[in-house]
Amino acid sequence: MTRPIRLEIDLAAIRHNYQHSRQQAPGARAYAVIKADAYGHGALEVAQALADIADGFALLNLEDALRLRRAGIQQPMTLLEGAFDLEDTVRMAENRIAGAVHSPHQIAWLEQLQSDLPFEAWLKVNSGMNRLGFQPEAAPAAMDRLRAHPAVKLSTIMTHFATADDARGVAGQWEKFEPLARASGLAISAANSAATFRHAHTHGDAVRPGITLYGCSPFDDVNGPELGLKPGMTLSADIIAVQHIQPGEIVGYGATFQAERPMRIGIVACGYADGYPRVVPSGTPVLVDGKLSGTVGRVSMDMLVVDLSALPEAGIGSHVTLWGQGLPIETIARAAGTLGYELMCAISTRVPRHYLPA
Repeated sequence: MTRPIRLEIDLAAIRHNYQHSRQQAPGARAYAVIKADAYGHGALEVAQALADIADGFALLNLEDALRLRRAGIQQPMTLLEGAFDLEDTVRMAENRIAGAVHSPHQIAWLEQLQSDLPFEAWLKVNSGMNRLGFQPEAAPAAMDRLRAHPAVKLSTIMTHFATADDARGVAGQWEKFEPLARASGLAISAANSAATFRHAHTHGDAVRPGITLYGCSPFDDVNGPELGLKPGMTLSADIIAVQHIQPGEIVGYGATFQAERPMRIGIVACGYADGYPRVVPSGTPVLVDGKLSGTVGRVSMDMLVVDLSALPEAGIGSHVTLWGQGLPIETIARAAGTLGYELMCAISTRVPRHYLPA
C-alpha cells in the first residue's frame, strides 16, 4: 500500500480564483503567475486548466515555458527575470516568449539578436524594491536602445511592489513609476496579487495575480476565503498508529510536550520531509475526519502527532487535513511564522499529487 499521504490539487478552484482575481481589475489583462511550478501546484497542469480563459502566463525559467509550448499552450508568456544569456534570448524570440529586460547586459544580448521573429521586451523599472530593474532616470535611455533595434518589440513597462500587502501600500513606488510609465506610451504592468485586490489605481493594462490563484490571501489580516478564494491544494494524511499516554509522559523529539492529563494521540503519516513545517507549536490546528483538533509535540521527519482525546471515534485510518479545504493554509503559516507561499512551494516530491478536474 502507498504511504497514506496525499496532496489534492483542485483545478476547478484555481479556475475560479483566476477569474475572481481578474474581476478585481476589469479592463486589464491578467497574466497567471505559474512560476515555482505554479507555487507547488504543477505548472503544466495549471496552465492546461486555464488555457481557455487565461490572458497569458508569467514564469521564471525558459525551460518551463518551452515545456508549455511543447504541450500546446499558445497563450502569451513572459519570463519575469528575462533571459539569462544570449542563447536564452534567441530561444525566447523563436518561441514567442516575452521577457523582462532589467539591466544593460540583457540589452547587449538583444543587440546581438538576428531573428525574423522579434523579441518582446518588458522593460523593468526599479521603483524602490531594489532587486531588479533600471532606475527611473536610466529607463528612458534603455527604452531608446530597445526601440532602436529592429529585432526587438518593446511592448510593456513593468515594476514590482514591495509592500502592496501591508499598511504602507504602494504610494512611494507608484509616484516614481507612474509618470514614467504614462509618458512611455507602453502597456503598464505593476499590480501583483495584493495590488490587484487593494490598489485599483495601479492595475494598468496587465495585472499579475500569483498567490491568489491558489486560494491564499496575500494579506496578513484576512484568509483566502474572506477574499472569495477557494483553496487550490489540500494536504492530508491518515493516522497510522494510536498511543495512550499518562500525565508526565512526553511526546516526540526534544520532549517539548509533556502531558498534563491522560491523552489519546494519533500518529499521522506526514512530517517535515513532506513539507509540513517542523517549527509549528503544539496545538496547531488540524481536522481529524473533519473535526477540529491540534498537533502534539515536535513534528518529525516522517510523522506528526495529533490529539484524539476528544475524538473517541477517530483512530487508525482516520483522515487528517493539515491545510486546505476547511482549514486555511494561512492558519498553519502563521503558526509556523511564515507565509502560505512558502508552505505551498515546500511540498516534497515524495507526496503523491491527485488532480481534481477543472
